Amino acid sequence: MSVSGLNRIEKKAAFSLASVFGIRMLGLFMILPVFAIYGEQLNGYSPMWLGLAIGAYGLTQALLQIPMGILSDKFGRKPVILAGLVVFLLGSVIAAMSESIYGVVIGRAIQGMGAIASAILALAADLSREEQRPKVMATIGMFIGLSFTFAMILGPIVADNFGLSGLFWFTGILTIVAMFLIQFMVPNSVNKAPRGDSVALPAQISRLIRDPQLSRLNWGIFILHMALTACFVTLPKQFVASGLALDHHWQLYLPTLLGSFFLMVPFMIYAMKKQKEKPMFSAAIALLAIALFLLWVLPIGLWSLVLSVVLFFTAFNYLEATMPSILSRIAPAGVKGSAMGVYSSSQFLGAFVGGMLGGYIASEFGENTIFLVMAIITVVWLLVSFGMKPLQKSKNFSFATNVESEAQADIIAEQLINMPGVIEATIVHTEAVAYLKVDEKIVDLMAIKALLKA
Repeated sequence: MSVSGLNRIEKKAAFSLASVFGIRMLGLFMILPVFAIYGEQLNGYSPMWLGLAIGAYGLTQALLQIPMGILSDKFGRKPVILAGLVVFLLGSVIAAMSESIYGVVIGRAIQGMGAIASAILALAADLSREEQRPKVMATIGMFIGLSFTFAMILGPIVADNFGLSGLFWFTGILTIVAMFLIQFMVPNSVNKAPRGDSVALPAQISRLIRDPQLSRLNWGIFILHMALTACFVTLPKQFVASGLALDHHWQLYLPTLLGSFFLMVPFMIYAMKKQKEKPMFSAAIALLAIALFLLWVLPIGLWSLVLSVVLFFTAFNYLEATMPSILSRIAPAGVKGSAMGVYSSSQFLGAFVGGMLGGYIASEFGENTIFLVMAIITVVWLLVSFGMKPLQKSKNFSFATNVESEAQADIIAEQLINMPGVIEATIVHTEAVAYLKVDEKIVDLMAIKALLKA
């Protein structure tokens, strides 16, 4: 099999792991388009508890994302992923059987404790070759985006036919399907990708949090998901107020989400071809702020909501798709797993804070104020984004090496950094691996391999 394409095992790994990731995210997202309406029927309802139920999974996800990745390094990827799915199933059952909003919050928090994202990404790294790994990761990313789209469409349909408890039972069934996929479809890994590429290294995390470029992305994904969950504290109610019954909401989500994807793609192509990624990134944040201001200022009506939601999801999908790619390019060589761990934790923490903040604003200042507050926070993010450095075209590689000591590692790293096309070089002699960030157009990979094997 040519290295230019995925081999059989990589294809199987990519689609089976992407399906598991997508199924799990589908279960988490399906509550968004319906809970603002169905949550009012639960005992103990209040806007604050509503927001907490929507975002509760984010807190436990954020706290356990990195530890679960480290555990998968110690006990194996599949056992940790299966254990996480069992916990997720337990949370779904608790939420399905609850008649109070407090039980749903507990169930959602337990769902979040099945934090398997980092372990899945680590297994994907183990099952793919260095040069094919970006394709596998891109497939997983695509399925996450699709799961959100399907959740917006399926959520109202399932809830309308089977109620809120039926939605959680449906999530539980999907989780069992995911467990079968892990056990019988996902290949067993015989290799391990270098640890720095796949899981978070605790010693690196504080340094990465302080990194000014990475922190812009971490705060960005935090704000993006905070705005998403906060808006869904009230958005479904606004659709109903505009005259659209809940069982017809999917008819709004389907064209608006598809429309936002079609609008997003040309901007992504333009940004990559013309190397305008930084200005397009800021433009997407500006578009998000405009959409939020429109949701606040325009009178409630079906067409004003459609316009605002299309703009919102065009910006959201663009940012959601491009930020991981930017992260992989600016993360220091050898700590991609740690950088992604901090990024993912920021994302889930944003979902939790968004639910809490949305519920608080709704109860104290009125639901429409949520959009104004989120718009102001997004404008702050826009101003911060102007300080991002221009993106340099680069690609990460890891190589096996025969380096046996720290002193020898320093010498070889110095030689590597002086080679044409090498942007960064990190050698971890205890793992016998060299991490490089290179400019593919001018680097000589054969010369690098020869140096590392010498």
